[in-house]
Amino acid sequence: MKLFIKRSAPVLGLLGLGLAGCQPDIEAPSVSAGTANFARYISVGNSLTIGVTDGGLYREGQLNSYPNILAGQFRLAGGGDFVQPLYSEAQANGSGYLRLTGFTAAGLPVTAPVTTNLGVRGGTPQIPLYTKYLDPINNLGVDGIRMSSITIPDFGNFSSTSNAANFNANFERITPAGSSQTYLDRVKATVASINPTFFTEWLGSNDVLGYATAGGAASSITPTATFTTNTGLILDALIAGGAKGMVSTIPDVANIPFFTTVGPTFKATLTANNAAGLVALTGAAAGGVTSGNRKQIATIDIRDAAGNGRQLFTLTSSPFLGLFNRPTGAPWRYLLAQANQPKAALGPYLASFGIDTLQAFGTTAANPIPSAFILDDVEQGQVLTATTAFNTALTTAATNRGLAVFDANTFFRSVAVSGYATNAVNNTAGYLSGNLFGLDGVHPTPRGYAVIANEMLKVINAKYGSTFQGVNPNSFRGVVFPQ
Repeated sequence: MKLFIKRSAPVLGLLGLGLAGCQPDIEAPSVSAGTANFARYISVGNSLTIGVTDGGLYREGQLNSYPNILAGQFRLAGGGDFVQPLYSEAQANGSGYLRLTGFTAAGLPVTAPVTTNLGVRGGTPQIPLYTKYLDPINNLGVDGIRMSSITIPDFGNFSSTSNAANFNANFERITPAGSSQTYLDRVKATVASINPTFFTEWLGSNDVLGYATAGGAASSITPTATFTTNTGLILDALIAGGAKGMVSTIPDVANIPFFTTVGPTFKATLTANNAAGLVALTGAAAGGVTSGNRKQIATIDIRDAAGNGRQLFTLTSSPFLGLFNRPTGAPWRYLLAQANQPKAALGPYLASFGIDTLQAFGTTAANPIPSAFILDDVEQGQVLTATTAFNTALTTAATNRGLAVFDANTFFRSVAVSGYATNAVNNTAGYLSGNLFGLDGVHPTPRGYAVIANEMLKVINAKYGSTFQGVNPNSFRGVVFPQ
């Protein structure tokens, strides 16, 4: 049985039964499109747009994507069909995702990957090939795409060897075999064929997110000049036929559960054990204990639930911090596997960083906490600087083209501080219990996507004079708990 975090009002339901016989029929208020035309709507974006949740793309998430929720509202004002590249019922688990299986004796969540009924047709564990969907679609969200990726040829061409480092399996799924089409080309082709009257655009998060979630140890931050140029290219493609639309800024990733969940508990544990601090790797550069890639972090400088302290621990660090001050190589083996490297590469990998797994983990420079487990204050500064620059580019480009702007950064910051009430139910940015974020700590739950859709509708109403009322977020689930 599945238990959903959702509350209802049974007393009101009973009152409704008693009054049903004497209440007149109440018609829903009519909805006006205002100065916009929602007849043909398309969405452009990344994993947030296609509905990724719990670390994967699967049918339930797609059906609860914010563009699909918006499209349902747009139909109340003359909107038409909205086609998504849905996984079939038989392959409803899509790419696979995480499910919550229970809790440890210490109260830590235990998750496991869902590996049945997948939409995988081949490839390798490192580069899976998903079941193709080649019909025309309105939702052009692609998991993993960056603003910097939109002009890359062969982005979805598995047969090409010229661009293996930039290949995207999710774009390959919706791209004909052998096509060298760029994402920008695909958007232009969709605009030409569908002639959209309205669009939403939400690209840019991945231009900082990959770097941040890797603790600055992998990926990179997109140059602002590239981001700005490509923002102009994608918006010009979308408005080419006269469509109106809405552009979203990107949130500060430091406020999501992926970075705010583990640190407070670890800080409390260190404090209780009178541990003054720890040693961590920083950045991606190889080198031994005297190379300058180690960082001393005081326990007091770990960010806690009250926001005191600066250093952020990633959600992926959680299973390994219990090994603190003990000899272990487990974290390094895990990171090697995540990089799709063979076990034989462990020795050279450790040597390149001067790691001795016989030394105490996290308390010695010879066996520091991996950089991938911490987004330190310097790296946070780089992420924040880029996020601010990217949001300036997005807002300026949208304003200059007369488009609505949803300030997702300000919205999610307010949620992190004050939560978000939906019909008397308070939701927060907390992991598991907060209702809004899924098990990966990055992507929203269906309820989170419903909240986002409602906030977008407010912006659309304000810009174009429409009168959408939105959906009831409490009708959408939060995290699924086992029972």
